[in-house]
Amino acid sequence: MIDDVTLVEQLQDVQTKEQAFRVLIKEYKERLYWHIRKIVVSHDDTDDVLQNTFIKVFRGIDNFKQDSKLYSWMYRIATNESITFLNKKARDRNVDISEIKQELATSLSSDEWFTGDEIQLILQKAIATLPEKQQLVFNMKYFDNMKYDEISTILETSVGGLKASYFHAVKKIEHYIKTRTD
Repeated sequence: MIDDVTLVEQLQDVQTKEQAFRVLIKEYKERLYWHIRKIVVSHDDTDDVLQNTFIKVFRGIDNFKQDSKLYSWMYRIATNESITFLNKKARDRNVDISEIKQELATSLSSDEWFTGDEIQLILQKAIATLPEKQQLVFNMKYFDNMKYDEISTILETSVGGLKASYFHAVKKIEHYIKTRTD
């Protein structure tokens, strides 16, 4: 495995950019896929957003100043691409984003790529009811086991605000699950 500093140098060098980009994709594709998948839910949509994310990374790597980790920078791009995708989907259908998220969560049970059991399906539906920021913070903290300072860098917000968002998200999810499983 190549370290991020060397990889970024290779990505920013015209001679080695394409080969380094293949290494980058191999190294980060799966983690970014699952991050995006938690936001947009659908496998096919995730593939589209992932492709757009890597295109933005490829085009923007020369502007990456290494003031954060490479993965944090790509994670931010993937997050923004996912949100943009869902907002466009809602706008195209002339509905609120929360309606799109609920439809996606409901469609999980018929998604051939979803391998979870009933409680995981309820959890995903609960997450879909959260406001966007709480949803992102919960996914990054709970599923990706990220530290608050990493999440803070990605979402460009304070650690204190993130802790409050996570706390409220957990309480809302607990309430949702309790009312569905009693």
